[in-house]
Amino acid sequence: MRLLRIIIGVSGLCVISFTKLIAQQESVYSQYMFNLFLINPAVAGSDGSTSINFTGREQWLGWEGTPRTHSISAQTRVLKNSFIAKALNLRKKFSRRSASGNVGVGAHLFNDISGPIVRTGMQLVYGYHIPIRRNQLSFGLALQPYQFNIIRSQLRNYEEGDEVINSIRPRYVIDGNFGALYTTPLWQVGLAVDNLFQSNIAFGGGSKVGYHILRHYCINGSYKIEVNRQVLVEPTTLIKFTEQGTFQMDLSARAFYKEDYWGGLSYRTGAGGGTLIVLAGLRVRQYYFGYAFDWTFSPVMSHTFGTHEFMFFVKFGENARRYRWLNRY
Repeated sequence: MRLLRIIIGVSGLCVISFTKLIAQQESVYSQYMFNLFLINPAVAGSDGSTSINFTGREQWLGWEGTPRTHSISAQTRVLKNSFIAKALNLRKKFSRRSASGNVGVGAHLFNDISGPIVRTGMQLVYGYHIPIRRNQLSFGLALQPYQFNIIRSQLRNYEEGDEVINSIRPRYVIDGNFGALYTTPLWQVGLAVDNLFQSNIAFGGGSKVGYHILRHYCINGSYKIEVNRQVLVEPTTLIKFTEQGTFQMDLSARAFYKEDYWGGLSYRTGAGGGTLIVLAGLRVRQYYFGYAFDWTFSPVMSHTFGTHEFMFFVKFGENARRYRWLNRY
């Protein structure tokens, strides 16, 4: 009887959140192209500059218990004049390895809520970059410890005093991510693998019934089209899938004016007809501000105010002078 009640409780947990819980084991970002570091550890320090990024995402605003994501990340190339490298004294620690500036480091703090599931943790990232003529091949490894918790009030059929549900406690997981990235003056392509160890998280004391973390694969690509000296158009794509058959694709195109203003559209595949995303933002010196609005083609939209994502980041260092061929915004 106890085992049956655990199964019922966990089954309700997995059905909740509009049947998208499995697809959203990993955080979703509509403005991923401005901070690929969030989805690929090989990006750490890849452009030679230091950047600090904050992203806040509220999905299906106005509907209780919907997904929310907040993250802050920082990354740098371990160079003599790197802002973070100076602050943390990383140059001396990596001096032998990074004499030619090949090493990148970064960290990422996140809090991700999807239905009743809450993941709070961090990533510590090491990247290595190999110049190939005017191109660059990058690799990255991330150690990802995080806390996995359940919001009991959002479990179906939850009753106050239920000993099985109340026995659920926060679980601590350590996982790892791997990434590779190839960058040229005009295009780039990357591959990332998240949740390498595919952890199992047990609920209800010693029960083996629980939640299985899936290994996720991400493929990203982009291409720059210079219309004239002031206008740049950049199509991008992001493909995400798991070994169990979950698949999602983002197709995007952004236009930049004088590298200070941008706007674009993106389409994300998914149940209910997919999602249309409007992107907009501006740059003020080294400060960048971005906004994305997601419109989902499903009945959900008639009950919510849509999905809103805000992004702010600041860049330090003159990466254009050090690596003139690298990506620019």
